[in-house]
Amino acid sequence: MLVNGREIAEDVLSTLEKERASVGRTLALGILMSQGDAATESFIRIKSKAAHRLGVEVIRRELAETSTTEDAIAALQELAAITQGLIVQLPLPPSIDAEAVIATIPNNKDVDALGPKPHEVLAPVAAATLEILERAGVSTKGKKAVIIGAGRLVGKPVAEMLTEMGANIVFVTEHAGSLDELFDADIAILGAGKPGFIKPAMLKPGVVLIDAGTSEAAGGKLVGDADASCANMASVFTPVPGGVGPIAIAMIFKNLFALAKKHETH
Repeated sequence: MLVNGREIAEDVLSTLEKERASVGRTLALGILMSQGDAATESFIRIKSKAAHRLGVEVIRRELAETSTTEDAIAALQELAAITQGLIVQLPLPPSIDAEAVIATIPNNKDVDALGPKPHEVLAPVAAATLEILERAGVSTKGKKAVIIGAGRLVGKPVAEMLTEMGANIVFVTEHAGSLDELFDADIAILGAGKPGFIKPAMLKPGVVLIDAGTSEAAGGKLVGDADASCANMASVFTPVPGGVGPIAIAMIFKNLFALAKKHETH
């Protein structure tokens, strides 16, 4: 099964359009970001397009390369006062302690589930993964799930979710574990950001392969961690682009709606 992430995202956004009236008249998403990064601007454009469709105002605060951690926290607090959801778009300028900034995200506005626990919503990539697994009818209980990369956006939140769903988690990172773990993995979650380094010969036939390891290859093409030919080995395969990414963006807005309804902030 080749996952059509754009189609699933469209389903999610269409449902949110129907729910929009019940969320409240004012709905704003605050984005704290660095200046002038082409990749960041691309992410923001995609999020802004979905926001416009759903009647959500996007309020940006851009940090200069010379901004301090205190500047960033002040900007975040300003955004928190006028929005129902917050995104800290990584990476921030090197002069800023990103961990300190993330630690100040209020739980009730943390649409990315990046800040302090307990989170009130699933991280968008974890929520996208859950959506894919449910639609494909994949059972996770007792299954071996190998997670490549232990980052805050993919590896860690997806591992927490799959653990709660009864899967047996094995992490493989640059410093720990072996790619040989993939040979008998029932589920593989890729989040390393290394273009095409997972090959079909590394995989168990019938593996459920969720590729969230987006990066830019030569020529500016967007690619995943898995070579495209891995689709022939997998029972479920998410292409890049058009797989996990669009669904994760839709889940940001699903989270925004959920938090806004729960906390009734206007």
